[in-house]
Amino acid sequence: MDSQEITTLVGREVYTNNGVYVGEVEDVRLDLDGERVTGLALHRVNEELFDDRVAGARGVMLPYRWVMAVGDVVLVNDAVERLPSAGEDEEVIA
Repeated sequence: MDSQEITTLVGREVYTNNGVYVGEVEDVRLDLDGERVTGLALHRVNEELFDDRVAGARGVMLPYRWVMAVGDVVLVNDAVERLPSAGEDEEVIA
């Protein structure tokens, strides 16, 4: 993915492959050494998915490996719908 493609991600809505709204891409996390995208920083997140885990946070960070397709919207796998309960693995929370 080149730099022009990366900037087009910002502002795109993110949905699961089941059609559930997740949030909107605010920024991307890059591995500059590996020259690749490693995560999507989301804001305007679906509070039903993230419940009290986003209270006071600016948003969430999703691993880019969850991205299935990028077009008019970004599709991610449904792992985001099966996040562990608060207090368990918090890897995706920024």
